Amino acid sequence: MKRTDQSSNAPKKKPKAAFLGVGFDNKDEQTRITRGKNFLLYGGSEETHSVMQETAVKVNEKLDHRGKRLNDVSSEEFREMLCDISESIGVKPPRRDER
Repeated sequence: MKRTDQSSNAPKKKPKAAFLGVGFDNKDEQTRITRGKNFLLYGGSEETHSVMQETAVKVNEKLDHRGKRLNDVSSEEFREMLCDISESIGVKPPRRDER
């Protein structure tokens, strides 16, 4: 009997993209989880989690402003957005040689 692959008949979907933020500096035993459009944030101190939330919101704002979805941007464009956002919220971005 010939086996048919049903997935080849279905239209190909573009892969979905999301980013994950993980904080490791939690000392108060609180489990912080935030989910949103394109992201999942887990852990961190209250301050760290807040910075991750602000960053995620600003990434989505930039994407909306550019008329793009997360899976439409290259990894380099995503890094540039994160560096711009880091500077705008007063968080020191990674040095070029650390990227």
